[in-house]
Amino acid sequence: MDSPIVKFYTAFSNLDIDGMLSCYSDDIVFVDPAFGTLKSERAKNMWRMLLESQKDADFKVIFSQVVDNESNGTATWEAFYTFSKTGRKVHNVIQAKMEFKDGKIIHHQDKFNLRAWAKQALGFKGALIGGTGFFKKSLQAQTNAMLDKFEARR
Repeated sequence: MDSPIVKFYTAFSNLDIDGMLSCYSDDIVFVDPAFGTLKSERAKNMWRMLLESQKDADFKVIFSQVVDNESNGTATWEAFYTFSKTGRKVHNVIQAKMEFKDGKIIHHQDKFNLRAWAKQALGFKGALIGGTGFFKKSLQAQTNAMLDKFEARR
């Protein structure tokens, strides 16, 4: 039987939102530098929003280094895409850490170098401010406002 991590990232690489979300428990907690902490349906809606925005784009996901057992696991995943606001190419390398309960993911934390991402997505300005607390708070405010708008349309 495939692990929840393998199922999740296989579905993600196929842009299969239903497959991804079937791996999450109803009380999922998701944490990353771009969105902060999202819980339950809001975490699921974040993935819905991200995949919907990438349907016709040059988006690609690969994953590797999966290490897991019945209760938790880790993986490295890489996202390749064009950042829509600037048209710049991004290759983001993310370290995922997950906890499982009853075969479902209950906690999912993604970590990546925010400064490196900002440099790719925003250029020189991103390289300068991408590692600051101010930038992280501003980014999280922007991404959560986008998620609010997405949820209001659903």
